[in-house]
Amino acid sequence: MPANLTPQYHQAEEAYKKAATLEDKIAALEEMLAVIPKHKGTEKLQADLKKRLSKLRAEGEKKSSASRFDPFKIERQGAGQAALVGLPNTGKSSLVAALTRAKLKVADYPFTTTLPFAGMMPYEDISFQLVDTPPVTAASVPPGLTGILRSADLLLLVVDAGSDDCLQQLEECLDVLTQKRVLVTEGIPQKNSKGPERCLLVAGKCDLPESADRIALLQEMLPAGMEMLPVSTASGHNLEALRKKIFHMAGVIRVYTKVPGRQPDMSKPFVLPGGSTVLDLAVSIHKDFYHSLKSARIWGSARFDGQSVPKDYVLQDKDIVELHV
Repeated sequence: MPANLTPQYHQAEEAYKKAATLEDKIAALEEMLAVIPKHKGTEKLQADLKKRLSKLRAEGEKKSSASRFDPFKIERQGAGQAALVGLPNTGKSSLVAALTRAKLKVADYPFTTTLPFAGMMPYEDISFQLVDTPPVTAASVPPGLTGILRSADLLLLVVDAGSDDCLQQLEECLDVLTQKRVLVTEGIPQKNSKGPERCLLVAGKCDLPESADRIALLQEMLPAGMEMLPVSTASGHNLEALRKKIFHMAGVIRVYTKVPGRQPDMSKPFVLPGGSTVLDLAVSIHKDFYHSLKSARIWGSARFDGQSVPKDYVLQDKDIVELHV
């Protein structure tokens, strides 16, 4: 029986052949398994791919356990993680410093950032982790960087709109991300890749007089589904809008809880993925609630305050929930 392999499979196979790092090979194999046609003619090939993938994963775990310290491993914190990516001297470190108040080394010469650095960005009553990363170029991508970019919830592509080569910055950055299979602009993104809707172009130095025309050109270059936000760390323009945009792109909601007869605790919301239900909230509090939850009352998105709702009721941002077990 013929395999009838798709163009998407052949693209992933070509990426596997060109992969220079273990993580790139694993990502390519995972994509090959995801897009391969599932029928009798590909059963042997599927088994071979799974065997190779298992071997590479075991090799990766062995290397990880043998290594005492991995400078590119960032422990996730907060309501979500956004990784900044860009060419040298595009303003990534300045942006992280402005949003998080973290003390980063900021200079006018390239490659100031040699290792990833994380800072916490406050947004209302929660915070997000921003990861400043070493710069990329068409000729050089730091080892370990693609792992951070793939695992982050969203990417902030940073370009300098005050520079004459801002269009080249964007084009080169997009080329790197697509070649490394971090960004997929055509087809369905797989587990270790992102679609354009998970990436935001941040055009820095938008307050300079010559930036307006460049920003218009950048907008024309964007892949379908990707958005852009002009900002300025010098004047603070659109920094609050960027915080809000990161929150919405992360796809999370805040839910508050209350004890019957008492006021709700509004100090520490539970952060859940968008689309979560009352039962999801209950289980996140304690796994035993999966069986013991009887009912719930909602303040916020319900038709009226204190409305009784079923376990599969879909929660909205800033809902207040009273659980009855």
